[in-house]
Amino acid sequence: MLLIAGLGNPGPSYAKNRHNIGFMAVDEIARRWGFSAPKARFRSFAMEGAIDTPQGPVRTLILKPQTFYNDSGYAVGEALKFFKIDPAELVVFYDEIDLAPGRFRMKAGGGAAGNNGVRSITAQVGPHFRRARLGTGHPGDKELVHGHVLSDFHKADMKWVEPLLQACADAAPLLAAGEDEKYQTEVMRLAPAEKADPRALARGKD
Repeated sequence: MLLIAGLGNPGPSYAKNRHNIGFMAVDEIARRWGFSAPKARFRSFAMEGAIDTPQGPVRTLILKPQTFYNDSGYAVGEALKFFKIDPAELVVFYDEIDLAPGRFRMKAGGGAAGNNGVRSITAQVGPHFRRARLGTGHPGDKELVHGHVLSDFHKADMKWVEPLLQACADAAPLLAAGEDEKYQTEVMRLAPAEKADPRALARGKD
């Protein structure tokens, strides 16, 4: 069984924040693959379904923790333990300020790199889970990071946000098959983005 978790903050006031692109990505995956309607479970909104792969459908649970971003580990940990899922079968989608807007990178294991949601999950399940990092750019100064991630995407951002989310969903069979490197390549093929300094790009727009 595959567990996919998106990071974000609950409630309509946060829905369009840069910090919520993880929620947006898993919502698109659930929509694309016909998952069940969300149910309150594991301190999350949980959606059940399957993602088709050449080896057959992979049963998948998608979670949107409702604990607030920085405490996401409590929700993810509960689901992982309930289903006895190995952390290697956990994929977490979240915003990455150190990637330029629209860039996408997969990573397995490692540290939290200052991301409190990732830190919370690591505290509950260990570091050996898979990370799907969605670039949102850096405001250029660490003092501005908090306001940056909790601000809404601009209308102009939708020209890269929407294709990126669709690509994450369309390429999901590779993710479900455990082909993370191929998944990353396919997402970037479907939704190409410029390689650029994430700080310079974000600073130019805000």
